[in-house]
Amino acid sequence: MFRPKLPTMPQPTGIVTPPAVIEPITITPGTRTTPPTPVAPAPVPARPTIQLTPGTALALVGGGTAVVLVVGAVLVSMLLAVAITGASVAVCAVVLRSLLASGNRRR
Repeated sequence: MFRPKLPTMPQPTGIVTPPAVIEPITITPGTRTTPPTPVAPAPVPARPTIQLTPGTALALVGGGTAVVLVVGAVLVSMLLAVAITGASVAVCAVVLRSLLASGNRRR
């Protein structure tokens, strides 16, 4: 009655991989191995270089300008939304304060 019941481990349901076999390596002191010979790097495939023509430069400048204008418009609109929300909360606070103050005076 007072012995704990240990849960039984379920059988694995997925693909079971056998454990990796690690072979021991013997290290003998006093022996020196020669360093490995360097491997020549693989040749880099020839890629065409990008040539900047006046037309592509103008397109890059126009695209960058458009991105800056769009990001600026989004940030300004977000700032304006926060300012309008803050102003409306302030107006609501003033109205509630005046209503509560006038209610206390009448009693």
